[in-house]
Amino acid sequence: MKKIFRYIVPVFLVFAISSCEKGWSDLNVNKTSPTSLDPALLLNQAVINSSWPVKTLVFDVGIVQQMITPNGGVLAGANFNQDSRDITTQPLWTAYYQSVIKNTYDALTRSKDLTARPNMYQMARIYQAYVFMILTDAYGDIPYTEGGAGLTSRILFPKYDKQQDIYPKLIQELTEAANALNATATIETGDVLYAGEVAKWRKFAYSLLLRAGMRLVKIDPAKAQSTVQAAVAGGVITTNADNAYIRHDANFTQPIGGTLNGSEAANFYLTKPFVDQLKNTNDPRLQAIAIRYVGAASGAGQTVAVGSTDPAKQIGMPMGKDNGTIAAAATADGLVSFYDYSQVDRRRMVKISSPVFLVTAAQTNLLLAEARHRGWITAGTAAQYFADGIRAHMDQMALYDPNSAVAGSARDTYVAANPLNAGTELQQINTQYWIASFLIGPEAFANFRRSGYPALTPNPYGQPNNPDVPNGTFIRRLTYPTSELSVNTDNVNTAISNQGADKLSTRIWWDKQ
Repeated sequence: MKKIFRYIVPVFLVFAISSCEKGWSDLNVNKTSPTSLDPALLLNQAVINSSWPVKTLVFDVGIVQQMITPNGGVLAGANFNQDSRDITTQPLWTAYYQSVIKNTYDALTRSKDLTARPNMYQMARIYQAYVFMILTDAYGDIPYTEGGAGLTSRILFPKYDKQQDIYPKLIQELTEAANALNATATIETGDVLYAGEVAKWRKFAYSLLLRAGMRLVKIDPAKAQSTVQAAVAGGVITTNADNAYIRHDANFTQPIGGTLNGSEAANFYLTKPFVDQLKNTNDPRLQAIAIRYVGAASGAGQTVAVGSTDPAKQIGMPMGKDNGTIAAAATADGLVSFYDYSQVDRRRMVKISSPVFLVTAAQTNLLLAEARHRGWITAGTAAQYFADGIRAHMDQMALYDPNSAVAGSARDTYVAANPLNAGTELQQINTQYWIASFLIGPEAFANFRRSGYPALTPNPYGQPNNPDVPNGTFIRRLTYPTSELSVNTDNVNTAISNQGADKLSTRIWWDKQ
């Protein structure tokens, strides 16, 4: 009997321990934690996180001479022709790789085999191509094939792809994804960009394809032409109803609006080239965009009571001034201080709830005007596309704020007074593209480099002996992050050896001289 008992007790204990472990195992399972994420949520997160970072003001917007600051320190960049890797990293590289590409890559991985939701995969392809185009246009050679693969494939040191290899892949992605969208399949109504509307996503893709084609004008005209023709045949955005833009509200605030209504409210000013362009042509957009706090002697003096949107009173800040020289420039312009120069109106154009535009009918119509002028497409006329582009942008102004709306009569008067003239087509079209891309810094910067217009005078600051930007030239790209140079050293050095010195003045592949 004792022997039997000796065997029963251990067996009982085994079952008891097993039962106890099973209970503990159940207790350690979080039954409310999701085991997988809906790719729609990931794509939405990517879209939301791609709202223009604040630091685009320091480089992109300053390079194209739309807004500038006389202040240095953390704001030093295009205003002083100065390389600042902490800042060139923050606008796009860090924000986009960590918060956008990571999400689009994950969305692609999770949606690729969802046969019941085929549009989800194609939407993610289109948006990822859009973001990669921004990144490669800013930096040149970048991690593309392995970009975003750190989370899913554990690729922590991605190789860099040459820009000449990236662009054909972007064109392929946009073409295939646009063609594969299916209006009879599941509609992704939770999508924050277009609520899953297939027709609008398709136009978005083909409008990006049009951009990609036009980027190649100087480097590969034949490929540029065929790509543009494919985009137009597919159907692009030509009305504001199809614009791609990110909405903001009091809870999800616009990054630039938050900054210009906060810590940097008195630090950024409209430039003299931008204000003069609008003022000298009686452009009604100046009244929609600008405000001048007449007589302001300090930031505290920029009050609603002294604010004027009268176009005749607007004065842009000259390029190439710093804290030591801007006071004399202001005095020469008859101003009390530099706080008296014109600014973008933060109570209208850059509120915390203002939209951020990605691709617009204004931009696309103007690219169509150039394509028609070049003889690459046969439908319509360059003059009509040009006029439609201007009208679209003026109508778009009302989406920022009702008080920024341009009256239809003022719009039509301007269009009639500024027709497309023979012999100056490229300059006129791309100057209007510059205006239509106001606050869309990366695109304004990219199109300025590829077209050479508007005909801006290089920022004179620090020249002729500037080590970053040689005399009489412009910033042509952003530099790689210090983190890449120190951690992903071999891959980034390979990119530098292929592309050229890691300097602001180095031209990227399609930016042929």
